[in-house]
Amino acid sequence: MEDINKNRLFLASCLALITTAMTFAIRARLETVFGPEGIGLTLEQIGYAFTPAFFGFTLAMIFGGPLVDFLGIKKITWIAFVTHAIGIVWTLMADSMTSLFLATLFIGIGNGMVEAALNPMVASMYSNEKTKMLNRFHVWFPGGIVIGSLIGWLVMDVMGLSWQIMVSTLFIPLVIYGAMFYGQKFPVTERVQMGISNKKMFSSIGKPLFLFMVACMFLTAASELGTTQRIESLLKTSVDVPLLVLAFINGIMALGRLFAGKVVHKLKPSGMLLYSAILTFIGLWLLTVTSGGMTFVAAAIFAMGVTFFWPTMLGFVAEYLPETGALGLSVMGGAGMFSVSLVLPIMGNLMDNASAHEALRTMSILPAILIVAFLGLNIYMKKRKQELVVEES
Repeated sequence: MEDINKNRLFLASCLALITTAMTFAIRARLETVFGPEGIGLTLEQIGYAFTPAFFGFTLAMIFGGPLVDFLGIKKITWIAFVTHAIGIVWTLMADSMTSLFLATLFIGIGNGMVEAALNPMVASMYSNEKTKMLNRFHVWFPGGIVIGSLIGWLVMDVMGLSWQIMVSTLFIPLVIYGAMFYGQKFPVTERVQMGISNKKMFSSIGKPLFLFMVACMFLTAASELGTTQRIESLLKTSVDVPLLVLAFINGIMALGRLFAGKVVHKLKPSGMLLYSAILTFIGLWLLTVTSGGMTFVAAAIFAMGVTFFWPTMLGFVAEYLPETGALGLSVMGGAGMFSVSLVLPIMGNLMDNASAHEALRTMSILPAILIVAFLGLNIYMKKRKQELVVEES
């Protein structure tokens, strides 16, 4: 990889992820624009209009994952750029549930292609530090949400400008990451480097450990993104500006992922996941019983829980199941986003017909299940390590 500019590619990748993350924050702010007090959609209708951000992401990752090996990382990255651009323009023209749905679909496909191309690229460029560098790359998911949240607050709540101006700010990181990728040479995926056959890659995703991780990804992603995507409605009776709570949560997540290397070394991926599940459960439960300033305390605990979920799940697969290749990482990410597309309407229905606290209580069941699952994973990984030591001796 001597002729590949790793630093430029990594920085451009971070900007692409910032674009992805800003769409999440800005979409959260759009909930009130299109909701009952704005254009007039119910919270359940908005839930359905927002689902393409997640199932579009899922489709892009599942189809984009295998295509990364065949078409190359470069082509998939440019597909991400084009679909991002279409989605942003369409969002600016949205005036109904249908147009918002279609705009969100293109955004979701762009976001999925970013992850489908750039997760395996980072794993390939930094093959000896996969979990550490994937966490460092994913600093910019919460980092981008902080940026998007603050932009939404400043543009609409402080300056009183239109929501279209807020959405238009997405063009800034989009254009920059496109310019940085332009003319660059991209690496091949790690699976291609290792010479693993297509047959072995496809058979590897049927391994029990991989299927277990996919099932857990459903719950980790829904716990994190289901909650943060609907933060405006979930916390509107608890705090004055829910979007600032979103920025606060993601600021903590960004700092945590930045220093993930030390945590990975101490706890190993399976240990990180167990502690994450425990803190996520406590944080979600506290959000149901707090208001005002204490909401930020509960949010901080929740943030410390979800910080390592997404990148560590990917890092675990990249480290312990490398033969699954780009397809494995894409299936993981796709499963996570698909789960969010399922919970958003359910949460909307609960908020329309019960209350926000009921929705949060329901969501807290997910990390409770994960505590049991990751406790079992820790026991399994320790046993596996002991068996490897015995074999080597």
